[in-house]
Amino acid sequence: MDPSVTQARQTASAGMEEYNPFADATPNPLSLAPRTAGPAVSTQPAIMKPSEAPPAYSQPQVQEPTPAAAELLRRQEELERKAAELDRREREMQSLNTSGARKNNWPPVPEKFPVGPCFYHDITVDIPVDFQKTVKIMYYLWMFHAGTLLANLVSCLAWFCVDTSRGVDFGLSILWLLLFTPCSFVCWYRPLYAAFRSDSSFRFFVFFFVYICQFGVYVLQCIGITGWGASGWISALTGLNTSIAVGILMILVAALFTSLAVLSLIMFKKVHALYRTTGASFEKAQQEFATGVMSNKTVRTAAANAASTAAQGAFKEQV
Repeated sequence: MDPSVTQARQTASAGMEEYNPFADATPNPLSLAPRTAGPAVSTQPAIMKPSEAPPAYSQPQVQEPTPAAAELLRRQEELERKAAELDRREREMQSLNTSGARKNNWPPVPEKFPVGPCFYHDITVDIPVDFQKTVKIMYYLWMFHAGTLLANLVSCLAWFCVDTSRGVDFGLSILWLLLFTPCSFVCWYRPLYAAFRSDSSFRFFVFFFVYICQFGVYVLQCIGITGWGASGWISALTGLNTSIAVGILMILVAALFTSLAVLSLIMFKKVHALYRTTGASFEKAQQEFATGVMSNKTVRTAAANAASTAAQGAFKEQV
């Protein structure tokens, strides 16, 4: 082998072995800086800490309804009640039409009694809801009237027992009980009942006229003029001079008559106020009276007979 080639190989091998590539390189300051340990990473799950403590438990506050909302609720309840009442009355009328004419149920008498009921009386069926309370009060007032007349009979009987000259008062007390009890029911309670049932102006005027007369009778009975068959205040003071026990009984009856007079005046005003809200009037009463009279078969027959008789008489006078 050529000596020059062998020398060149030896030189190249020695140069590669002694060569250090990092010997002449400039050191990097960042690489020489000491490394610092990073923040420790926690392996536990993150938990959020509340900034404020939770408020204490409190019940939800219920807001009170405003007056307008309360009024609307009241009107809604009233309309629902009226609708239910109309539905009930309609079903009642349908059942009555199916079964036939409704039967009289007042006064309530036994089935074997020789005289049967004379009227049909059912406030919840016949009377509208707005007027039922008033009609019931008037019915209870009539019952109070009948009970007072019965108590008056008892007191006049007791007075007659201690003073035999009071036989007239005892006899008249019997007459007032037998006369005023049915007449008051027929003459002022039934017209009031029918007036609210059918909204009849004519029946309202009948009630007002008769009830004013009834109020006058209550005042006279409350006064208690001796010899009139009423244990009023004058009769009670007179009986007190004869017997203390009888006088006290008559004073109680006089207080009942006074209560009747006061309650009658109050209910008269209340019925009159309701009458003004129903739209009734004197003109309607006249129309109802004329219609009722002309629709009566007996009245029509009597009028036709009278007209024919008058025509025949006039014709005979001309002949």
